Amino acid sequence: MTKPAHTLARVAAAAIALAAFPAAQAADTVTVALGIPLTVASGGVYGLGKDLGYFDQENIEVKTIVFQGAGALLPQVASKKVTIGLPLPEPVLASYETGKTPLPVRYFYNTIPSNELELAVLADGPIKTIKDLKGKKIGVGALTWGTIPSTRALLRQESLVPGKDVDVVAVGVLGSGFLALKEGRVDALNYNSSWTAMLELTGTKVRRLPYPPIFQKINSNGFIAHEDTLRDQPELLARFGRAYTKAVLACDANPRLCAETFWKYQPEAKPKDGDYQKNLDEAIVLVKKRMDSTLRRPDGTERVAGEFDLGVIRSFVGAMHEAGEFNTADIPVDKIFSNQLVPKFSAFDAAAVRAQAKAVQ
Repeated sequence: MTKPAHTLARVAAAAIALAAFPAAQAADTVTVALGIPLTVASGGVYGLGKDLGYFDQENIEVKTIVFQGAGALLPQVASKKVTIGLPLPEPVLASYETGKTPLPVRYFYNTIPSNELELAVLADGPIKTIKDLKGKKIGVGALTWGTIPSTRALLRQESLVPGKDVDVVAVGVLGSGFLALKEGRVDALNYNSSWTAMLELTGTKVRRLPYPPIFQKINSNGFIAHEDTLRDQPELLARFGRAYTKAVLACDANPRLCAETFWKYQPEAKPKDGDYQKNLDEAIVLVKKRMDSTLRRPDGTERVAGEFDLGVIRSFVGAMHEAGEFNTADIPVDKIFSNQLVPKFSAFDAAAVRAQAKAVQ
């Protein structure tokens, strides 16, 4: 099936109508460090930010760089080698434990406002709750993953001892992990929700094990910057966050465009086999799922773009301390997570952005 052509003239006209910066002003380069490669579920946000003119409107040029996890990403932000990073909260929170040197970074945008991690098991198996994992194996991508401490805390809260009652083992990512679950080499996968959905699209039926509320509500990845950048260049971060928010709304309004734009900039990620429309339909499912959880709470109410729930984070810190993953509960959440720029992230005509995205055929 031939990919539909975009109506570039219409896009250009809408971009001009929404423009906020003079064209003559030199663009600021914003480098975003990622801990894992982009996928079709959310990677199209960056492409639409470029193609629909949102980065240009904020007079920024955005570049993404992939590092091998938070352990490699965080030093890049801490040393100001990149402008922004997108890590999970656990490694930054842990740097404030007693006896450690706090990382000089601040979260300024809640990118994934709910816990994307899931424990997924085969739907036709006997495991229905986390407690049922006693004597079982949980598969993760690698034993260096920053998600493992919170998974251990989750197990302890369910009266399971990691390493004794439950083993956490490395199975690799995506296909290799899917195969490990189907072959019974592991009993559960501790992947993000988009990856679990990808497994389901291959025809494997899974059951997601219910998480306790505090582990369900804690946010996943968020945008961070060096504390000096937040202090000295808040408008740069506000402009980036506003452009990113526009692109998220555009992806939500036109998930097909979002998926196809991701494949345009990441052609190696585009499925090589099978029917194009079927592959596109499956990609659209993944985009819709991610955008819905990003923009809306489980009850359907709208989230405030970029806003952190500090109360939830404090409760999470307490749970991690109680489980023995943090050596103190006295971690300054208000210092690490900032909502000061949140009002600026949504300072635009959301209806116009949605209309622009929907107009692209």
